[in-house]
Amino acid sequence: MIVPLMAAVAGTCGGKAGSLGVLLRGGLPVPDGFVVPYDVYRSAVRKPGGRDAIASRPLGPALTAALGDALAGLGAAPVAVRSSASNEDTAESSAAGLHESFLGMRGVDAVSRAVRACWGSLDSPRALGAVSGELAMAVLVQRLVDAEVSGVMFTGEVTRIEASWGLGPSVVGGLVTPDAYEVGGDGRVSRTVADKRTRLDRYGGRLVERDVPVDMRSAAALDDVTAIRLAGLGRRIATVFGGPQDIEWAVADGRIWIVQARPVTAALPLFSGAPTGAPTGALAGTPGSRGTATGAARIVRGPADFARVRPGDILVCPFTDPAWTPLLRVVAGVVTETGGVLSHAAIVAREQSIPAILGIRDATRDIHDGALITIDGSTGLVTIP
Repeated sequence: MIVPLMAAVAGTCGGKAGSLGVLLRGGLPVPDGFVVPYDVYRSAVRKPGGRDAIASRPLGPALTAALGDALAGLGAAPVAVRSSASNEDTAESSAAGLHESFLGMRGVDAVSRAVRACWGSLDSPRALGAVSGELAMAVLVQRLVDAEVSGVMFTGEVTRIEASWGLGPSVVGGLVTPDAYEVGGDGRVSRTVADKRTRLDRYGGRLVERDVPVDMRSAAALDDVTAIRLAGLGRRIATVFGGPQDIEWAVADGRIWIVQARPVTAALPLFSGAPTGAPTGALAGTPGSRGTATGAARIVRGPADFARVRPGDILVCPFTDPAWTPLLRVVAGVVTETGGVLSHAAIVAREQSIPAILGIRDATRDIHDGALITIDGSTGLVTIP
């Protein structure tokens, strides 16, 4: 009924949990945990009400008891409860942010609610229409790393790393424009330090967004030694899986933890510095997904604006969190005020083959709703005629 993470395999526990199980067995620094496998989800679906009732129906006494025993084995630490669906973290699609995750859960009641919510997210509005076929949902429960610094890295000939203060959703979800690092095979490190104004931290059982102290906003989140250590771990992980990897990581008390690894599904855009000869009035950001598109700018500041978006529009927004994923299947391109090339918005844009430009501060102010704009996801330029 409960599978230790050390024993997890993709065929019964989903790609996310299966990959972490491989790494844990290989001696990589992965927070310990356990998995509620596909079979438990399928048994719950067969009960009256099926998938329609799965998120609201209490877990059975046997599963609740098993969760309690497994949590006791992890000690009193808070946990992360994360989806590990059969359509996530494959070589064809990351399904980035498609399903639910919950950080900072404590106790069997909170974890039980989070498990049900992960199950229910298989039928969430952002998931509907994004997947096909018969799917199943496993749920991964791990010790939570209260990260001082966290981020994402993509392996390859050069390792690309994005980092910011606090917990990982700030980088993954594009809430902040992170520091960007490149680590070459010879160990040389280059960096672009961003103005990191917000961070996410755990406060009790909640995640809270806080302002970063002024003196830390422009301080590098990683030193070169840590960047090189991360790149070394990335190369080990890529060797284990036989190809480039998209890896989420966290640093706490000087120790690096790996919290996710999945195949890189689309190549990063090449970028060799700020473009020259840019048209007067053009806005410049970080190239996130290659290609060009021309369309009406649609300023979207939150879900209340979603209904205004039409096919062919260019989405212009402060940032995109996973709930915005359906918009990226409709629009011709996306421009955000924060975020990096390794964020969910950029990953999904690359998978949808639409251009994306990240980190243009005040884009929602400087670009007028309905204006005809052209974006170039290879150079990071937004041109407004």
